Amino acid sequence: MRTRFAPSPSGHLHLGHLYSAHLASELARDLGGECSLRIEDIDQNRCSSSYEEDLKEDLNALGLQFQGPILRQSERYPHYEQALKKLQTASFTYPCFCSRKEIQEELKNLQNAPHGPEGKHYPGTCRDLDPKERTKRIQAGAEHCWRFHSERAASILPKLTFTDIHHGLIAADPTLLGDLIIARKDIGTSYHLAVVVDDFEQQITHVVRGDDLLASTHLHRYLQEILKFSAPIYLHHPLVCDPDGKRLAKRDQARSLRELFEAGWQPDQIWKLLAHMPHSEKLR
Repeated sequence: MRTRFAPSPSGHLHLGHLYSAHLASELARDLGGECSLRIEDIDQNRCSSSYEEDLKEDLNALGLQFQGPILRQSERYPHYEQALKKLQTASFTYPCFCSRKEIQEELKNLQNAPHGPEGKHYPGTCRDLDPKERTKRIQAGAEHCWRFHSERAASILPKLTFTDIHHGLIAADPTLLGDLIIARKDIGTSYHLAVVVDDFEQQITHVVRGDDLLASTHLHRYLQEILKFSAPIYLHHPLVCDPDGKRLAKRDQARSLRELFEAGWQPDQIWKLLAHMPHSEKLR
């Protein structure tokens, strides 16, 4: 049994990260397995080595220990490129030349824009481009990302499921989030592709992460099928919220563990604080 805690060093960890790390560590202990630390730093414009060092110091100070070598996604681009080529060869991707502004404008003009649990989907503008036109644009140096062809996956692949410890057996729907980006223009991969490849190559048997990623698992399950990867068991846990019920997030400047330490908080005080945050029942 092996699970992982996989933070992104794009800022300091907050209590929500600590909760997820704790659950992963506890699950590994309960099942007699291992919990590894993975640094998800593919976005080099936002991530930094200083944040990585800080998060390792904070986790260590709070008594969280991980087994095995640390895996860094920034060192694994060839692995993601290889997986992308497999998806391209099987015709489950297509190049998208749209800018964010163009997508937003098109969605505004659509009376019945496709929707999912996270809002409006990409409208499929580039999905049916003529192959010759695609090749012409790429050869001309047009910037493009690669999107997952969700309708093709739904039409030719078998119906798949995945198991979640909290939610039970779930029927996976490859179209739930539309044609998501599999490889970004700037880095040649995406969270979705990288995490699926890493979980398989690290032999992760149990994935612990927040409920905000439950919808993404529908796509991940189909990527696993196409790439012939085994599917792990999932534990999507409730998100830790502030006293007003708002989820903790880096982008909202949630108070970080580093700030608490710098303000003089001791590890036992931080654990007690977390235990009294909404959705931290496991710690009470």
